[in-house]
Amino acid sequence: MDLGIAGRAAVVAAGSQGLGRAVAEALAAEGVRVAIGARGREALEGAAAEIRDRHGVEVLAHQVDVGDPDAAFGFVRAAEERFGQVDILVTNAGGPPPTRLKDTTPQQWRDALEQNLLSCVNLVRAALPGMISRRWGRILAIASVSVKQPVPDIILSNTARSGIAGFMKSLANEAAPHGVLANVLCPGYTRTARLVELADHIAERRGCAVDEVYADWSKDIPLGRVGEPEEFAAAAAFLVSERASYITGTVLAVDGGHIKSVT
Repeated sequence: MDLGIAGRAAVVAAGSQGLGRAVAEALAAEGVRVAIGARGREALEGAAAEIRDRHGVEVLAHQVDVGDPDAAFGFVRAAEERFGQVDILVTNAGGPPPTRLKDTTPQQWRDALEQNLLSCVNLVRAALPGMISRRWGRILAIASVSVKQPVPDIILSNTARSGIAGFMKSLANEAAPHGVLANVLCPGYTRTARLVELADHIAERRGCAVDEVYADWSKDIPLGRVGEPEEFAAAAAFLVSERASYITGTVLAVDGGHIKSVT
């Protein structure tokens, strides 16, 4: 299927690894010019070079901490200067550390909300005016299945990601009359560095082998396994495409059937 987005320009936050990198790859494969942002320069520039060489599209590597409002705006502005416009925005940020309420501090709460919720808000605020002026835009927020069902041991992430869903549902209503679509994509257990960190944390707390943690997760997934980043990225590429022109305000789980709720 031709997704109809060749030649468009996208901003992908946290795009040097994990789900963000997979989404950037999927968009580049469709002929989209991509600006990827991350905090670590070496990994960022390496990812940009690989995407550029593999797909033959223009790629901008921009070092950024999206938890900093000014830096988030600067990221979008840099992409607009390079590409002339930003048609697609994928918000994303690394999750806060695994923890329970009794072990959290006020500073951890502030950091989690700034990094995971307010970064989404600020990136959208930067990119939305241009999309509205052109009457075409796609905004996709990467959240978590914790939006639909809280995940044990990550109370900071559960809280911030749920805020993203509320923000994006509100945005969908405001932006739709201007031709801008806004959706949320919620990964389930997907084989990324973040999942490895969570598995290690749980295994240490339980005093068991990491393989047992993965086995426990897989028991609750109808497909019987954790997902791969490329599977998640395929859904993301569709939701930001021309073909998804009647989909907005959706909070979609990509989780192998793990979440059993009907909404």
